[in-house]
Amino acid sequence: MSPVAMTVVLVVLVGLFSWSAVRRWKLLMIGGPEPRSSLSMDMNDLADRTKDTVIYAFLQKKMPYYPIAGIAHMGIFFGFLILLLRSLMLWSRGYDPHFDFWGILSLHNPIGILYNIAKDIFIILVVAGALVFVYYRVVVREKRMTLSGEGLLILGIIITMMLADVLYDAAWFIMEKRASGQAVAFSLVEPAGSLLALMLAPEQIGSGALKALYHVGFWYHSVMVLVFLNILPYSKHFHIITVIPNVFLRRKGNTGKLESVHDLEGKVEREEPVGRAKITDLSWKNILDLYTCTECGRCTDNCPAYNTNKKLSPKHVILAQRDHLYECEPYFLKPEVADPSKDDGGPEAASEEKQELHHGDPPKGAYFRSSKPVDLVPNILDPDVIWACTTCRACEEQCPVLISHVQGFIDMRRQKVMFDSDFPAELMKPFDGIETNSNPWNLSAMDRANWAEGLDVPLLSEHKEAEVLYFVGCAASFDDRAKKTAVGMVKLLKKAGVDFAILGAEEGCCGDPARRGGNEYLFQMIVQQNVDTFNNFGVKKIITACPHGFNIIKNEYPDFGGNYEVIHHTDFLLDLVKQNKLNPTKRVEAKVAYHDSCYLGRYHQIYDAPRRLLESIPGVELLEPEYWTRNRAMCCGAGGAQMFMEEQGDKRINFTRTKQLLETGADTIATACPFCMTMLLDGLKAENKEEEIGQLDILELLVRSIEFDN
Repeated sequence: MSPVAMTVVLVVLVGLFSWSAVRRWKLLMIGGPEPRSSLSMDMNDLADRTKDTVIYAFLQKKMPYYPIAGIAHMGIFFGFLILLLRSLMLWSRGYDPHFDFWGILSLHNPIGILYNIAKDIFIILVVAGALVFVYYRVVVREKRMTLSGEGLLILGIIITMMLADVLYDAAWFIMEKRASGQAVAFSLVEPAGSLLALMLAPEQIGSGALKALYHVGFWYHSVMVLVFLNILPYSKHFHIITVIPNVFLRRKGNTGKLESVHDLEGKVEREEPVGRAKITDLSWKNILDLYTCTECGRCTDNCPAYNTNKKLSPKHVILAQRDHLYECEPYFLKPEVADPSKDDGGPEAASEEKQELHHGDPPKGAYFRSSKPVDLVPNILDPDVIWACTTCRACEEQCPVLISHVQGFIDMRRQKVMFDSDFPAELMKPFDGIETNSNPWNLSAMDRANWAEGLDVPLLSEHKEAEVLYFVGCAASFDDRAKKTAVGMVKLLKKAGVDFAILGAEEGCCGDPARRGGNEYLFQMIVQQNVDTFNNFGVKKIITACPHGFNIIKNEYPDFGGNYEVIHHTDFLLDLVKQNKLNPTKRVEAKVAYHDSCYLGRYHQIYDAPRRLLESIPGVELLEPEYWTRNRAMCCGAGGAQMFMEEQGDKRINFTRTKQLLETGADTIATACPFCMTMLLDGLKAENKEEEIGQLDILELLVRSIEFDN
């Protein structure tokens, strides 16, 4: 061994990595503040973050969503953790050939024996895992992955590095046996090394060749670990370094919450961005998200927009922004070359540099490149990309490194709506309707409670001491089909003896279409009106049959002084059944496929309550799609204000989702959201099965099973 050579290797390669790391850090710091992930001094907060870092970063909770790839990745990950100690040992042996951590990892020490066995086992697992990904890239050519030479290069380094380690052990094993006069034989203490030693025909190999193999194995492993380290900041494998801080500094609180824009009017007056206009409008945590993307494509593979041929691919939205950031590096790190504060020539100048990205299989014409810091939309992302998102969070649910996608889409929408007045024309009507009559259909606000005529439904203005406010929502107030769910809900509440009331004409739109549509000003106006109404009546507890209203009142109203106990009707009704206040006794013969609403399931992890409620109804047989169910359930296509927009392309999300549910053989599709109900009804009509297949809210099935007095 050569201490001089090892010193040169360590100084040069660690120095190069440090130079790259500093550049990436400086690029990270062009991002703005990130209040979402700022750490408090609360020990509970630190404990929660630490626990989730263990669960998601170390134990890789989401990896098994794709079983084979997930297990292969976990084998590589844990192998690298085990072998990190081995690398430290080899670098130290450049100075002392017999270094073994002061005898702790000696093969005469039980700890050393256990470590050596574990090391050899994980070397095999790492090689096997890497070969799985070679198979996916070369043979299967998995569409969701970024198929590039870089990926194969990394896999080649990993495989050969593992083999070099075994070669070093084998040569060492043979030399030790020769020195002691013992025959070379398989050893359980050194399984991989001794097995390769036998394969090398130790009786025939000369001492010179043996020494050469020993040095090849030693130096290849010692050097390639550091070469690999230097590749990381310039490849998708940068996530090996960034995933732990990215998970630790993740969004806290409920994932259904969007961040509010504070001092909105002031920002507009000062012409400050209210969302995400340029790459400089990202926070440092947003940039850390870009760094951490593994390019696995799980987000895109489960995106309803991508799967119905829209221009949106969540993976490529991340990559487009990341590549733009990297290409603008001279502007940010070398101010003498270019000053990003100066006029960049505008969109027209940038458009001349547009080139399609070639990461995997991006939708054609949707993602571009530019070496100037320009407006992200339309210069880096086609406008159709940001308006195709249904905010369903399938991308975030699948992401193994907890990247936040939806907030970015909404931030870009906010900028286009609030500053550029550039948004789909179809949104003008719901925006006007919400502003004028507090509903997206622009129907008279005075007609909001017409559905309740003759039902003797108490108004909160007349029954201020009511324990529960039933927030009906716009759909159940104005849509003829959804009105039936409101009627059913009233019947169930009365049957259970719940002390409730409604707001009637004083109820307003919850604001979800405005906020998800990017009209933050309209949202903040409407939410303040609602909060004032709720607080004036002293509202404490709210139930709603709309997951969108449930989510926004529960998670986003608190930013505006509205703090209430908010319960979705599936949880509320199930609790009434458990308390025997509602007793479903009449048989309802139905094979039911339940559609998980995104804003109920992925946003709030409410998967069991709707199913338990259905199972409480005699005669109901619950069926599930083979794949697209629970946290993988495909969106109906209505979220993110898509309910009020024309869908891009000729393949509709709701039609695709309806077919998935019909494949279960169900004769009834159950929902727990009025938007989902509308979309799936349209899907049944497209299949000419609206008469054959029932489409009911869960509460309507429950109503059929209850004995009412009249």
